[in-house]
Amino acid sequence: MRARLLTGTAAGALALGLVASFAALPASAATGGSAKLSVLHGVPDLTVDVWVNGERTLDDFTPGTLAGPLDLPAGTYTVAITAADAADASSPAIGPVDLTLAGGGNYTAVAHLDAEGEPTATLFTNDTKATAAGQGRLTVRHVAAAPAVDVLAGGNAVVKNLTNPNEQTLDLPAGTVSATVVAAGTTEPAVLGPADVPVTEGALTVVYAWGSLEAGNLAVATQSVTGLHSDPAGVQAGQVGLAADSSPVLPVALTMLVAAGLTGLAVAGRQVAQRATARR
Repeated sequence: MRARLLTGTAAGALALGLVASFAALPASAATGGSAKLSVLHGVPDLTVDVWVNGERTLDDFTPGTLAGPLDLPAGTYTVAITAADAADASSPAIGPVDLTLAGGGNYTAVAHLDAEGEPTATLFTNDTKATAAGQGRLTVRHVAAAPAVDVLAGGNAVVKNLTNPNEQTLDLPAGTVSATVVAAGTTEPAVLGPADVPVTEGALTVVYAWGSLEAGNLAVATQSVTGLHSDPAGVQAGQVGLAADSSPVLPVALTMLVAAGLTGLAVAGRQVAQRATARR
């Protein structure tokens, strides 16, 4: 329990620090409204700092970590990724790149390897259109140093010839999909999986394949964006999942959001108090 409390404290501090530092940065060419942005670190064996508009925003950001979502003013943000504890952003490992966020948009910026194994960055737009009753949305993103892949469900290819840095999206009945990732045009051996992937009604589940096939450190991360029901009163929220090692098991462990992290700490604290009372 103590370890979970310490982990929750660190996660909450990271998320709150990310929100505060991004919110303090001016966006150029502001277009009005706000956008949601999450950030995924998908470069193996590289702890980095993330700089936005010349300011250090994430310090010692570790592989497999996904932070956010943040509510940001719409506009353009210049992002650079450096080695950890760099003095400034003048010698980035990735970037600088300009990320243009439109009002009402929902985005994930991913630092990852390209197909040849070189560090790069990609901005994805999360599909938050309303889903039909009883359905959820599944997006698969290939951000690994690996050839094209197929995703099999029930032995059939439901995602075909997916290459880095692209994505494919499916609307599916809510339930559980047993998925396996294989080289494009094959059915075995599995590159990742098989494993069960939940498809949640009214939610977007994003699965990222990241890492390097040659280095043997392929891994997965998941992200969930809720509030996609047809009901216009629905409110979007996010949950973040990560896999910080090369385990091929899906789904990966869910981590905390900004608010959810603080809520989790409060719940854990109450549980500790209740157990202490019971021991008396």
